Formats: sequence, structure tokens, C-alpha cells
Amino acid sequence: MSTYILFNDEFFASEQAVIKAGNRSFKFGDGLFESMRMCNGKLQFAEQHADRLRAGMKALKMEGYALLDEYFLRQKTAELLKKNKLNGNVRFRLSVYRDGEGLYTPQSNKVGYLFESIPLEQPQYELNQKGLIIDVYDELTKQINKLSNFKTSNALLYVMAALFQKQHRLDEAMILNQNGFLCESTSSNIFVVYQNQIYTPALSEGCVAGVMRSVVLKLAKMYNLPLIEAQINPDILNEAEEVFVTNASSGIRWIMGYGKKRYFNEVAKDLSAKLNGLI
Repeated sequence: MSTYILFNDEFFASEQAVIKAGNRSFKFGDGLFESMRMCNGKLQFAEQHADRLRAGMKALKMEGYALLDEYFLRQKTAELLKKNKLNGNVRFRLSVYRDGEGLYTPQSNKVGYLFESIPLEQPQYELNQKGLIIDVYDELTKQINKLSNFKTSNALLYVMAALFQKQHRLDEAMILNQNGFLCESTSSNIFVVYQNQIYTPALSEGCVAGVMRSVVLKLAKMYNLPLIEAQINPDILNEAEEVFVTNASSGIRWIMGYGKKRYFNEVAKDLSAKLNGLI
């Protein structure tokens, strides 16, 4: 059965070529993206995704960011859900790129978009049964600047970290910022439980402003859990009681091992249950 993508308000078969050679996201990484999850036909945290998308487009000086609002996300995901006859549990990716010609200097700041969908089996977020194995990737570090908190199309750092991850048979690789402090993982934000406090890198440390990260911060506030946004030395991984990672597609995933260190998952399990309570 053919699946479809939504490209600038038109449906195309997913195997059909729609991106032209001059596409600025392809040539220059001139774009950004959002990964979202739908559970039982309801797009999760649409408002937060729309807020981050608009902020990112504004930071990249793209036109039309006001149009890509919560209503746009809900409407387009619903259209793609129906077209692909999916069961309501879906991972969506929205790629937004600066349209038009030009070399490094764009001739236009108008945008185009591409929506993709991947069906999921589970109607809610599931905490992984088997804990993840991690290590720290330090061959390249993430620079801290005004674009660090957005999911831009410039993803080579994450590609290189993922190659390191694959080479060493890991489940995730921890990425450091330019100052050598914990930033994020290959695909997620990081949380560390140490002496009964939950820590996560502050946005000023250069991590992506993850939607699931903000949801966990909100849950911690709701349930009076001690959570601190901070500058985190990677050495804490040797002392922590728990480490877990979060993203909008998978929710919360707990880390089992770092080298010879082994972790628990009580806080991750508790937060995962609270997260599913929001669905």
C-alpha cells in the first residue's frame, strides 16, 4: 500500500521525488523541523510544538511563521492521517525550508514545507523495558549560540555522534557543549538524578529546547519534584542514581549503563506514568 507525504499542501506518494536540486535545505541546511506524536488521533502538545516552530522560524528570519500555528499543525496532521488511513497513533515530522533561489544569500525568505508520517503501534508513551547503554561523544562539541535551542536542518553533529554510537554498539551518545558540559544526547534531552535531585542542562548550555523536556519540567512543578536546570559536569554520570532521556516521539527512556556504572529507573518510571496521565 502506498503511503503519502504532504508537500506544500499537495499529497504525493512517499517514494515520489519532490525536492528540487536547488532546495535550500538540501544545499545549505537552510531550514528546521519538528517531530511530533499523535496518540489515539490527538496530536500531543501541539501548542508547544507550534510555539517552538514559530520561534525557530523567526530566529532564522523566515517569513510566514505566524501561519504555522497550532491550528495548522492539527489540520495538516489530521489530513495526512486520513489520507494514509492510519490508526491514530503516529509519529509526524514537519520539515520547513527557506524557498527560492540564491547562494548563501537567499533571494527570498518565503518558506515551503514537507509533512511525513510513520505509524506507531502503541496508543501511549511506553517506558523502555530494557535500559539503554550510553557513552560520551567528545570528538565534536555543540556550539552555544542563538540557534542552539532550535531543531535546525544542520544536523551533522548528531550524525557524527550517531555514527560513534553505532560503532560502539550504544543506544545513545551524550553530546557535550563547547565548554565540555553535558548538553543533550544524539536524539534527546538529558536528565540526571543525583542525591534525590533531578538535573537537566539549562537552555543556556546550548541544548535543544525540547517539547518533552518542557513537559517534564511542567510535571516536576505540578508534583513538587525537585528539578534544577543547571550546568552539568559529565563526571556526574559516574555518581548519579538515574539518567534518562526525553523526546516528543518516545517520551521518557531510562538509561541502564554507562561504562561499568549501572542506574535505577524509579524516577523515570514515575514520570512516565504521570506523562501518560496527560494524554
